[in-house]
Amino acid sequence: MTKVTVWNEYYHEKEYEDIRKIYPEGIHRCIAGFLEKDEKLSVRTATFDMPDHGLTEEVLSDTDVLIWWSHAKQDELSDEVANRIKDYVHMGMGFIVLHSGHYSKPLKLLLGTSMTLRWRHDDRERLWCTAPAHPIAAGVPMQFEIPQEEAYGEYFDIPKPDDVVFMGWFASGEVFRSGVTFSRGLGKIFYFQPGHEEYPVYYQKEIQTIIHNAVYWAKPQFRKLERLDCPEIKIPLE
Repeated sequence: MTKVTVWNEYYHEKEYEDIRKIYPEGIHRCIAGFLEKDEKLSVRTATFDMPDHGLTEEVLSDTDVLIWWSHAKQDELSDEVANRIKDYVHMGMGFIVLHSGHYSKPLKLLLGTSMTLRWRHDDRERLWCTAPAHPIAAGVPMQFEIPQEEAYGEYFDIPKPDDVVFMGWFASGEVFRSGVTFSRGLGKIFYFQPGHEEYPVYYQKEIQTIIHNAVYWAKPQFRKLERLDCPEIKIPLE
């Protein structure tokens, strides 16, 4: 079994009626719901208000892939938990970061840049697959439309990605590197732009396929059980 933890702040859905109508049980439960249809995945959820934001040492040590959605509480996330996530990615845990999670503490720590971009509300997006042979793109059309989405635009201040799997074009004219991968330590990272809370993006079949594919791509092939260190070589090999 691949063990997946879906993390969400779970604030917008409780504060705003229009958002609650779209995601009545929260974005995390929507994502967990379609992943749970795969019997090879074991899925749990965690939210901001849980002790340690639901991401204790015990939870992360038992998580193969962490899926992350955040927005309103970016600065309020515990530094200890953010560093804990960074350490576990270095140790091999997969990390899938969605939409406004680009500005989260854990992703900033892992990628080391400002993660800034341009944005505007209420747009139409056409997502183009720029790496059709990539495992995350399996079964995904070469291009498809998201009827309503928050536009993100370049320049997106990220380090050079390992792969640009998807490019977004918006009806307003903006373009964006919407699906990018990175390697950090022993872990794999996938950042995926679609998923503004005001629109039912996570119910769209193509989006679900991409996230499902990303789980299998990001799951660790090799994982350390302790934080990375620089051990002294006490017994030479030769």
